[in-house]
Amino acid sequence: MIYTELTKKALKLCYAAHRDQMDKSGMPYVFHPFHLAEQMEDEVTAAVALLHDVVEDTSYTMRDLEALGFPPQVLEAVGMMTRDPAVPYLEYAAKLKDNPVARTVKLADLRHNSDLSRLDTVDEKALRRVEKYKQAIRILEEE
Repeated sequence: MIYTELTKKALKLCYAAHRDQMDKSGMPYVFHPFHLAEQMEDEVTAAVALLHDVVEDTSYTMRDLEALGFPPQVLEAVGMMTRDPAVPYLEYAAKLKDNPVARTVKLADLRHNSDLSRLDTVDEKALRRVEKYKQAIRILEEE
């Protein structure tokens, strides 16, 4: 983990936002963004990794993040990663290609979410989800 003023603020918000959530296997959800942040090489991508699901999966808004003083580069990437359910998934993923920060974090997110060892039970739904994630990875890795 990269510990800077920015990443510490993102860590605290990430924990506050996700502390009562569980993932599909009943593990504390907050382990997922922490895992992504550990893989990042700079403070901006680490902060985005920590915040990538805060707006999508909690009551926090982009305005809240802005009011908390997160810089424009973080806000832009988090905003891009906050999926509008009306947009088809692979179309959403393709748009992330244009932002190097969002692209880097999303690739790590997709790889972690594709790790079936995280699940207690692997069913057809999980296998279909991983196939969708593999398609998104291919899109994001295209030159």
